[in-house]
Amino acid sequence: MLDFFRWAVVHLIALVVIVVAVIALLDAARRPERAFSSEGKLTKNRWLLILGAGALFALLGLLQLIGVVLNIVAIAPAVIYWVDVRPAIKPYGTGRPRNQGPQW
Repeated sequence: MLDFFRWAVVHLIALVVIVVAVIALLDAARRPERAFSSEGKLTKNRWLLILGAGALFALLGLLQLIGVVLNIVAIAPAVIYWVDVRPAIKPYGTGRPRNQGPQW
């Protein structure tokens, strides 16, 4: 019973880590390049590499190929992106024009 509980907690942590990492990676991919440079952050490509590496570690954690401690470390790039970078670049939007509906 205790082994099942431990297994469930480890998998729940790994699942949360990979979801947060992938959402951060997708959000960064949608943002325009100029938003990163205008706000003095690392370039978009560097953030995509950093977040991609974090997502890869999260996937390895989900597959239990790395320990729980490294799996928790895998979430660090996503947390930094969500707390520091995303609030700064959010006003720039996604780089796509909004659909305002029918123009009568």
